[in-house]
Amino acid sequence: MIFSSTLFLFLFLPATLLIYYLIPAKYVNARNYELLAMSLIFYAWGEPKNIVLMFFSIFLNYIFGLLLRIFDEKKGARKAVLIVSVIFNLGMLFFFKYFGFFTGNRFGTIALPIGISFFTFQIMSYTIDVYRRNVPAQTNVAKLGLYISLFPQLIAGPIVRYIDVANELDNRTSTLDATFRGVVRFSMGLAKKVVISNTVALLADTIFALDPKNMTAATAWLGALAYMLQIYFDFSGYSDMAIGIGDMLGFHFPENFDYPYISSTVQEFWRRWHMTLSTWFRDYLYIPLGGNRKGKVRTYINLLIVFACTGFWHGASFNFLVWGLYHGLFLVIERLGFKKVLEKLPKFLGRIYTLLVVIVGWVFFRADTLTAAVKYLGAMFRFTNFGWVKAVAQLDGYTIVLLLAAIVLCMPVYPKVKQKLLAKDGGETVVPLLDGVLAAVLVVISIYCLSGSDYNPFIYFRF
Repeated sequence: MIFSSTLFLFLFLPATLLIYYLIPAKYVNARNYELLAMSLIFYAWGEPKNIVLMFFSIFLNYIFGLLLRIFDEKKGARKAVLIVSVIFNLGMLFFFKYFGFFTGNRFGTIALPIGISFFTFQIMSYTIDVYRRNVPAQTNVAKLGLYISLFPQLIAGPIVRYIDVANELDNRTSTLDATFRGVVRFSMGLAKKVVISNTVALLADTIFALDPKNMTAATAWLGALAYMLQIYFDFSGYSDMAIGIGDMLGFHFPENFDYPYISSTVQEFWRRWHMTLSTWFRDYLYIPLGGNRKGKVRTYINLLIVFACTGFWHGASFNFLVWGLYHGLFLVIERLGFKKVLEKLPKFLGRIYTLLVVIVGWVFFRADTLTAAVKYLGAMFRFTNFGWVKAVAQLDGYTIVLLLAAIVLCMPVYPKVKQKLLAKDGGETVVPLLDGVLAAVLVVISIYCLSGSDYNPFIYFRF
């Protein structure tokens, strides 16, 4: 079950919210049990046997947390528990996601549980933070289970750390303002996914399926642009929907995207793109490795290690590993002095540089194999055969309009419009009205698009 499916929109989500709101807010535990039950149903819907893995992870990490609490004064025992918990959680992720890659699938293909990369990192944040004494161990297994399985952010993020929602598991309220804000945010995310991402995805799929030998440079760049827009609007759309549902339920999930395509350095891009993953690797890998505290050379090595892991986190493929190292290399180059050069140039030049780096990197991310990625990049930079005419032949009027709209919406246009309206008299009344009308229109358009097409790809099945 995915957020942009009719089953979720017309049955699961309304039923979940209806039951939730019928339970008085003071009975937060009852609301927790309802959300836990619905979250487990949500996860089991696509592949029921995966629920066994979910129960296993919840129970064992609950035990790990209790052991860390019991051994509070025993440093050696606490460290041993932490090591075992990390080995178990990473071991589960390795088995389901990477075992086939390292063994060449000699033992058959292992089905990948949906969202395992996301919820594994969430689980690890719990045990690590308990070990660090940043949060107390959860003594209620149902509350820990809810944190791990909470359906809004279960399969596509954002990566929510236990410390972010620990208090809200015990005490939260669902206000009318928060619910309205959540509905607006959800509708925007739905439109990003259904209206924009699905449309440009068709273009990207069509072009990436072509033989690079016969592809013009313009066509190849158009395909890369389409995929760059697809993955942003797909991923940020899902994050918006998750954050919106969280608001409806009284949870406050962290932001995951902040208009990354307006970045003027690759370093800035990673402060704006998939922010919850970036901060997770910073706090749980980069800083423990020494961060930038052990000299320049060690800092560069740490960056490359982190981004190799970032790439591999996305998938068991050399493509993802190269994509991660590629970004890590540009981060090192910027630290070596190129960032200072960029700061002296007009900002638009930095943005062009960053977009070029990012769009080339997305080819490694999108191509089926590393060889296919290299061939596709060869077509992109074969300027002796630029071929505007063949590229334009891939487009129709509707796709052109959506591409232009997508490019505009990569910039913070709507927030700036609202900011200006709020600065005027009566803005506090106009902005909510504008949000409400926009949400209604986007929902209608999204439903129309869903009803007119069965093309609804879900990128995160591979994660």
